[in-house]
Amino acid sequence: MSESSLRIALAQLDLLVGDVQGNAARVIECARAAHRVHQADLVAFPELALSGYPPEDLLFHRGFRRQIESGLEEVCRQAPSPCVIVGYPEYTRSTIYNSAALIADGAVAAIHRKAALPNYKVFDEKRYFHAGAQPTVAECKGFRVGLLVCEDIWEPEPAQLARADRAELLVVINASPYERNKQRERESVVRARVADIGLPIVYVNLVGGQDELVFDGNSFVMDAEGEVVMRAPAFEEGTYFVDFQRRGRGTVAPIPGKVTAELSDEATVYSALVLGVRDYVNKHGFPGVVMGLSGGVDSALTLAIAVDALGADRVHAVMMPSRYTSSISLEDAAQEARLLGVKYSELSIEGMFEATLGTLKEEFAGRPPDATEENIQSRCRMLLLMGISNKTGRMLLTTGNKSEMAVGYATLYGDMAGGFAPIKDCSKMLVYRLAAYRNSLGRVIPQRVIDRPPSAELRHEQKDSDSLPPYEVLDPILEAFIEEDLSVDELEARGFDRATVGRVLDLVKRNEYKRRQAPPGVRVSRRAFGRDWRYPITNGYRR
Repeated sequence: MSESSLRIALAQLDLLVGDVQGNAARVIECARAAHRVHQADLVAFPELALSGYPPEDLLFHRGFRRQIESGLEEVCRQAPSPCVIVGYPEYTRSTIYNSAALIADGAVAAIHRKAALPNYKVFDEKRYFHAGAQPTVAECKGFRVGLLVCEDIWEPEPAQLARADRAELLVVINASPYERNKQRERESVVRARVADIGLPIVYVNLVGGQDELVFDGNSFVMDAEGEVVMRAPAFEEGTYFVDFQRRGRGTVAPIPGKVTAELSDEATVYSALVLGVRDYVNKHGFPGVVMGLSGGVDSALTLAIAVDALGADRVHAVMMPSRYTSSISLEDAAQEARLLGVKYSELSIEGMFEATLGTLKEEFAGRPPDATEENIQSRCRMLLLMGISNKTGRMLLTTGNKSEMAVGYATLYGDMAGGFAPIKDCSKMLVYRLAAYRNSLGRVIPQRVIDRPPSAELRHEQKDSDSLPPYEVLDPILEAFIEEDLSVDELEARGFDRATVGRVLDLVKRNEYKRRQAPPGVRVSRRAFGRDWRYPITNGYRR
């Protein structure tokens, strides 16, 4: 590369929280390859690359601090001579900063401390970090590069300060988690900063799953006119390159590269679910997963996700019929397992159910059958699945969706039991859309599973609509309440029946105790149950 050009590598990596030594090794390896193979002058890594994101209370451990300091020293020693930008938690005597270090010639040449600390949605950075206050502009191969960290780009001032300090371009390192339509929002925010400061911006993002969060990558470069001139693929690791040139009157501009097309809504959600499952299972070292297969659409979609994430040989599906299980469900579950090529078992719960009812006969005397008997069936299935999980070491996946979790249409210590819940943040109507999308890639879910009315099949001729409003009505109410915090009056003003709204919101409130005991699952919406949702179990609020 000539003296008037700068090649930047965007290292979109899947890193592991807490594995400081492993993360440092990946940074070093990637930086060396970018320099040796592609002659990169500057390699930018994601936010908190050394610690992984989010490190949460690991930050308070003294041993973790020592590992971070040792990891940064190792990167300084072994990274190649061109510039490297790496995110890490910077410890001082009494504070911690979320920082980006620019390393050149074996030493830290500049440090930017994140100024804008997010403390909303899934973020609680003010619990851990102090905010920086100063701009950071450093030279790399004669180019003045302004450093920013993630939320800094969402506020006008950090970019303005870097521009005032004579930055010629900005590099922003990020750990921005996925949610639906997030990439559009990111690019809109960066476009607003570009319009304000008139500089090109390099945006490098983390990729991979971390507990409930999935990071989608989608790193990009925007020129000074607000055009995206390079976009990396979503949900894929990789190192992507962009060349900057100094042109007339000293302006710096990127040379357009490959702009990967944005995926559809269904494709992005499905990709997030697959990546979330893959990383949760693999990063925990499980040999595979086991799950119940009911013949319904939720378990069918979960099975497809599991196979796409892990491969058929690592997935075990178990059908556990009772007296209420229809022949259609048995046929469809077996067909799903055949289509996806997984190990399939059929284990009846009838004997367990009868024995449990017999044991409880005296206790239940004089009381009519109700949801109690339904829940017993679900808990019998849990015993079988957890037994297989314990014996084989395979993690149990649960198959409940967000609509069910919201209103408590699930059995505590029954179908809610498990290690991970892939579709926990997907409404029932989204589940149908995702099932149709997956079938568009290759038919793995029988069409009648998608078409027939959903049923838990825990009593004779049961349907979900016996207990709940139709999902076409329920899901918009839940979305407006959970994601927009709308009141009963506001929901009624949108055209919803007030009595139905009141009933739904009462169910949401009443079932918080269940959700607190549910396994984690992939977050795909603007507000998911888990890190996003902090609703009191005990409260006297009246709608």
